[in-house]
Amino acid sequence: MDSNLIKAYADRIDADLKQNILPFWMQHAVDRERGVVLGSVTNELVLDPSAVRGALLSARVLWTYAAAYRLYRDNAYLEMARLAYDDLIKNFWDREFGGFFWSIDADGTPVQDRKQIYGQAFAIYALTEYHRATGLKEPLDQAKVLFQLIEKCGRDPQAGGYFEAFSREWKYIEDMRLSVVDLNEPKSQNTHLHVMEAYTNLMRVWPDAAVRQSQSELLDVMLNRILCEKTGHLNLFFAQDWTPKSDAISYGHDIEASWLLMEAAGVLGDQALIARLTPLALKITDVTLAEGVDADGALYNEGGPKGLTNTNKEWWPQAEAVVGFINAHQMSGDDRYLKAAFHCWDFIENRLIDRKHGEWFRGVTREGAVLPEHLKVGFWKCPYHNGRAGFEASLRLRSLVGQI
Repeated sequence: MDSNLIKAYADRIDADLKQNILPFWMQHAVDRERGVVLGSVTNELVLDPSAVRGALLSARVLWTYAAAYRLYRDNAYLEMARLAYDDLIKNFWDREFGGFFWSIDADGTPVQDRKQIYGQAFAIYALTEYHRATGLKEPLDQAKVLFQLIEKCGRDPQAGGYFEAFSREWKYIEDMRLSVVDLNEPKSQNTHLHVMEAYTNLMRVWPDAAVRQSQSELLDVMLNRILCEKTGHLNLFFAQDWTPKSDAISYGHDIEASWLLMEAAGVLGDQALIARLTPLALKITDVTLAEGVDADGALYNEGGPKGLTNTNKEWWPQAEAVVGFINAHQMSGDDRYLKAAFHCWDFIENRLIDRKHGEWFRGVTREGAVLPEHLKVGFWKCPYHNGRAGFEASLRLRSLVGQI
């Protein structure tokens, strides 16, 4: 593919990251007087100071701005990362039982004091990135404590993998659901994918034997329990013994896994695993292209054995698709994947980027109408997916044309 075209897309992605996404969150998503990440901001920039706040959002903001500072050394990004770090530690850390509360009221009182393993994983991801960016010892020490808690309390010693959630005291609870749209099953693809992602970043700064062992076992779970090699999809929910409990397909998670699995194996340094994963990652990508991409280049939300079940196009699957397709091109040299990445980016620019108020809309319908009920900043709407796509896509594209 023409190198000038590749450079042009890298420049466009860079511009959105540095002139839109990163400035937006610094300007509109924090209360600097209280030192907190806001819990609710609408598309029209109306904020709700009484909104419940989640540790997940503060962790994702911390990861984003720590990564931005590590890459670009802009002190404004460091200041934002420091605010999110202080918010996470001061307001969400459980000083009695360890781990991070899932949510708190505007006044700091825990609303859901449960220990969701998904949330603990994102905290590790963020704390290790903050350490990578700054060299500070305390965030890494906190990540180590959290890793040990997950391994002690969250692991299934019988069937392998990790349970979804626990009480504040790390005891069994009946309702383990990550959100109201999830099934109440003890294990999920989503949690395991992001524990793997977190352990990948932890290994970069703390390649301890225990982390390596846990990550190796987790990759085995991902490949042999969660990924269906026949279909090229990841199953979503499981009983404790890994019996699948859903036949739904999440195209965004599939394409996200295609590159996060390769990243995990690469940091682990397991060449045999990399060799095994490469054709599987390409198959996941091919299946996503064949089943999950609309004519306009965007990913649908969900499907099933009989076809599409949710044709909306949310922001995060598009962000992951851009990175996943570029990753597939890097592995294979096949320009089909680069064209898919660029087509998806065109959709993002045309439909998702909010030219009036900034950042990206959370999602649009198949026809392109903005989903009105969704927030610009919220419990789940964050800068992590599209921010990371900006970092990853720009670096990967520039490496293809020798700019880095």
